[in-house]
Amino acid sequence: MIYLKTDDEIELMRIANRIVGKTLAEIGKVIAPGVQTISLDKLADTFIRDHRGIPLFRGYKGFPASICVSINENVVHGIPSEYYLKEGDIVSVDCGVKINGYCGDSAYTFCVGEVAPKIKQLLRTTKEALYEGISYAVEGKRIGDVSHAIQVYCEKRGYSVVRELVGHGIGREMHEDPDVPNYGKSGYGILLKKGMCIAIEPMINMGSKNITFEKDGWTVRTMDRKPSAHFEHTIAIRNGKADILSTFDYIEA
Repeated sequence: MIYLKTDDEIELMRIANRIVGKTLAEIGKVIAPGVQTISLDKLADTFIRDHRGIPLFRGYKGFPASICVSINENVVHGIPSEYYLKEGDIVSVDCGVKINGYCGDSAYTFCVGEVAPKIKQLLRTTKEALYEGISYAVEGKRIGDVSHAIQVYCEKRGYSVVRELVGHGIGREMHEDPDVPNYGKSGYGILLKKGMCIAIEPMINMGSKNITFEKDGWTVRTMDRKPSAHFEHTIAIRNGKADILSTFDYIEA
């Protein structure tokens, strides 16, 4: 069932998403060679709780951390650990917060020190594809229009789109209907209506689209161990356009 949100509910979701954006910015400040990823999780957990939020991921189906930290060939759902970040790594940080009964969800892929130009281009394309998809997230379009836009943008540039993992509806719960794939046919899928809130999150690989799960049961990595990038925004469909509730402004400031 798809729940349409009121303007008041959307503004509550914006508050949650702003905390997510600020948390990601705090993490971005300290990402550097020699930093252990478990320390990023501790920072995020403290920051979220200091702002009266609840870390959405911690305990979700048994997930043991407040953020997902996915490095290099890890696509999503990486568990923070004692791994030390290295020069040239890329690290996707996915964060969710609940406050006042509503959820926020966003992800950003960071560079650790100096990263190879071809990997930077993967990140750039994935982020641009996110905004390309968002441009189609308007009342009267369909989920397939968003999905198709992301797929075409990335595949034209030689990258592949993960099939098994998708974006999602969001509101009082982190994962609601509908699913939002990053591939599909324009003109197909659920009709987008005012008040729908969705998380759009391209997961784009440098090599093959094929993925596998690590032994921890959570971490998803590329089968060929080539790098993968991940960017995510939560958006609301209203006033004839996509209203981006999350933000990268704090990170990029």
